[in-house]
Amino acid sequence: MVNWGEVYYVALREYDEEYANKVLHAMKNMPIEIVEVNRELTMLAARFKAKGGMSYADCFASGLAKLKKAAELVTGDKEFREVENEIKIRWI
Repeated sequence: MVNWGEVYYVALREYDEEYANKVLHAMKNMPIEIVEVNRELTMLAARFKAKGGMSYADCFASGLAKLKKAAELVTGDKEFREVENEIKIRWI
C-alpha cells in the first residue's frame, strides 16, 4: 500500500491529478496484490531504514519482499543496493 501511494504521489507531482488517476486505474488492471501495512511489515521497514541509505517507501518494498520470501524484487532504483545482501534484486 505504501508503494502504491508512492506511485500516485510521483504521478501527481510530475504531471497532474488526471494523469495520476489514469495511472491508478492502469495499476488496478495489473496483477499486483495490494498488501496492507501491519506491525510486522512496519518493523521490517524500520529495520531497513535504520541502516540508512534508502527512502522509507523503499524500505517497505524491501521489508515486504523479505516477509513474503519473494524470489526477487524488481527495480531499477539504485537505493536497493543497500539490501542486496538480504533480498534478491532483479535489476532493470
